[in-house]
Amino acid sequence: MLGPVILAASRSDRMRRLVSAAPVTKQVVNRFIPGETVGAILPVIEDLAGNGLELTMDVVGEDITTPAQAGAAREAYLELIDRLKPLELGPRAEMSVKLSMFGQALDGGHELALENVRPVVEAAADIGTTVTLDAEDHTTLDSMFAIHEELRKDFPQTGCVIQAYLFRTEADARRLAASGSRVRLVKGAYKEPAEVAYQDRHEIDKAYVRILRTLMTGDGYPMIGSHDPRLIAVAQDLARSAGRTLDEYEFQMLYGIRSDEHLRLAAEGHRMRVYTAYGTDWYGYFMRRLAEKPANLRFFLRSMVSKG
Repeated sequence: MLGPVILAASRSDRMRRLVSAAPVTKQVVNRFIPGETVGAILPVIEDLAGNGLELTMDVVGEDITTPAQAGAAREAYLELIDRLKPLELGPRAEMSVKLSMFGQALDGGHELALENVRPVVEAAADIGTTVTLDAEDHTTLDSMFAIHEELRKDFPQTGCVIQAYLFRTEADARRLAASGSRVRLVKGAYKEPAEVAYQDRHEIDKAYVRILRTLMTGDGYPMIGSHDPRLIAVAQDLARSAGRTLDEYEFQMLYGIRSDEHLRLAAEGHRMRVYTAYGTDWYGYFMRRLAEKPANLRFFLRSMVSKG
């Protein structure tokens, strides 16, 4: 399987230099990351919203090594929120944040991440939207869930992400489904050991369906993070069986992947949210997109060959 190899490469400084230096890389990266600055991304936001789509915005960058960098990440999100305010999109444009960007891995990182993310959640609430805490590798999750619980005391609309490939997630889903949380379910995009995560794609898919059934029959708001046509069809069946209306769950897909499906689901009346990343520190995000799906890697390799 190439996925684990690519994920390992995402942590390699040597591979970062090689991939970043390839002449074709920037062209391919633009498929997944449509801009590097707030100014560049605003027209993309307006275009997506104009086509009936919703967004969740991610400022890319996870390799934070100092508190100053974590503070800069906070300021980048606050700038984004300030620039979104005149668009008056409200909950149609929310934020996704990785707590690693806010200093979670540093000394005293739990408290530092909470301190940095809270102003972002407050600012998002001020313009009528919210924040979802992205899931990262399994060692960070207890901290993420604790921060999520703390933020929800004042901002109950704060969401979180759970990953189907982790053994722990079925229990996490039962807890969150009963709490009224907004929960995005994804398959998972980090290299995890066999002791904590399913390694077989078929087992991951089965776990995804079990967890999604728990979310759909619970009291929370499920967000289906998948491009898989089979899982999208299953999600629709589970929603109908649970008696959910179209505004009681949503689909989420990545910018640049299955864009026609984004529009189709929106045209059918589904809430369809596009995960839209921007920024200059794109390498880790880009490599995970390649690892998630063989078609993404093939697209990249074909582009390199055709431009070589």
